[in-house]
Amino acid sequence: MSAMILGGFLFFSVSIGGAIAWIFSKLFQHTTEGLSLLCGGFLVGLLVLDIIPTSVHMYKSFGIILGIIIGYLMFKVLSSLFHPAHSQNPSVYLLAFAMIIHTIPISLTVGNLLGNSALGITITASIILHHLPEGFAVSTALLSQGEKLWRLLLYFLGFSIFFSIFIWIGQYTNLTIKMQGILMGVSIGLIATTSISEFILHHIRSVSIRVFLTYLLLGYFLSYAFHLMV
Repeated sequence: MSAMILGGFLFFSVSIGGAIAWIFSKLFQHTTEGLSLLCGGFLVGLLVLDIIPTSVHMYKSFGIILGIIIGYLMFKVLSSLFHPAHSQNPSVYLLAFAMIIHTIPISLTVGNLLGNSALGITITASIILHHLPEGFAVSTALLSQGEKLWRLLLYFLGFSIFFSIFIWIGQYTNLTIKMQGILMGVSIGLIATTSISEFILHHIRSVSIRVFLTYLLLGYFLSYAFHLMV
């Protein structure tokens, strides 16, 4: 199975996640803060239930911790570049960048395994299921800012292209476990700081406590539902 075909499967997967997010955006179309909090709660759930436990199980703790520190510092730099002081919208650029970094260790591993035809179906199914939540998260973030559907398709196309490129690289090179752990840590650091700072704390004073907790918990439970499904 080629890297381009697997990239197509990733595009299909994140598009399904995006379609689910679009349905929720219609339910909450007049509450920008609600969608942002929903996204923040979902991202926290994604970290707690999936990304962090998987990373700790697969990689060394030192590399992950170092990566988290690097991710936080990158957030501070990128936030100053992509998130002007006068802007009141959460920065989707940071989240998209974090998601791209998150796909690098996965795609390199897939590239290393492509020679084993027996793993083809397993890899394909894993790609489709694993990236549903990521498509939901990025789509919710974009839709909370009133972005059009065609922008979502551009983001998804970019994800699939990056994924295919790093699968191709993975066929010819091996990334050490330590480096993979650092990359996963960077991804965790960026996703955590972006979700907490930009999507949650950013709106803590703009809605009531009841509304704040409702949307936040709804996002977390949606993440839990995805976790059970995948």
